[in-house]
Amino acid sequence: MPLLLTALLMAAHTAAAPCSGGAAGTTAAATNAASLEALVWAPYHRNEQGWRIYAPKIATEIATGCAAGTAGFAAALAVWQARHQLPASGIFDPPTFAAMKATWQAARPFARIDPLACPPPPGGQVWTLPAEGYGGKQVQLRPGALAAYRALVAAARRDPAVAAERRSLTIFSGFRDPIGDAIRCSLEGNCDGTVRASCSAHRTGLAVDMWVGQAKGFGPDSTADANRAAMVQSPAYRWLLKNAYRFGFVNYVFEPWHWEWTGEPI
Repeated sequence: MPLLLTALLMAAHTAAAPCSGGAAGTTAAATNAASLEALVWAPYHRNEQGWRIYAPKIATEIATGCAAGTAGFAAALAVWQARHQLPASGIFDPPTFAAMKATWQAARPFARIDPLACPPPPGGQVWTLPAEGYGGKQVQLRPGALAAYRALVAAARRDPAVAAERRSLTIFSGFRDPIGDAIRCSLEGNCDGTVRASCSAHRTGLAVDMWVGQAKGFGPDSTADANRAAMVQSPAYRWLLKNAYRFGFVNYVFEPWHWEWTGEPI
């Protein structure tokens, strides 16, 4: 075998070894690989099958680059579980996700307010530029949120994979006025549950819906599982998972496109 080919194969094996792991993680890895497609559960109040949609976010949470069905992923998950006083099985299950979800929700400014109270609309919002909007749409945000968004986009577009798609991270929704938002929520019924029916994070001027991809035949904000599954594989979403926190943005995980700025109080 040529020396160069031998060296490349050895390097590939060395890189894969932390994820392939040893026999200790084989059972957990096999269980995760099966449930990745087959788990029947309702993490956001509606039935879903499998957890592949959430796998990229979970991998970021447990600080691993290993695929969800590998021993390396299971080992990293076991460490996370132990740290959060859960059985350190390395097996993904709904209780583990519930603990993660609680952490993610707590980071959202909107989720921390009284669910029965709605904050007054902010004053002094500013308009985005047409080039910043999906399809040229202009929306309003608080000045600080817009400045943070622009810094985030400038950094993201230095990544060739993100920059290759001109729609990446363009905004299709920002501040929404209380009356219009209440009507929308009542008609569509998708505003974080019934207690939010007359109020959403978009009322704060801190939330942005950004284009992170879409499956053929779906819109950029469709919650269809097939659409969300496509979104979480996009370069834009993967970049946000790794970098958005540096600019003060956190995600509502059920909606890959929805991000909230944490830089000032509601």
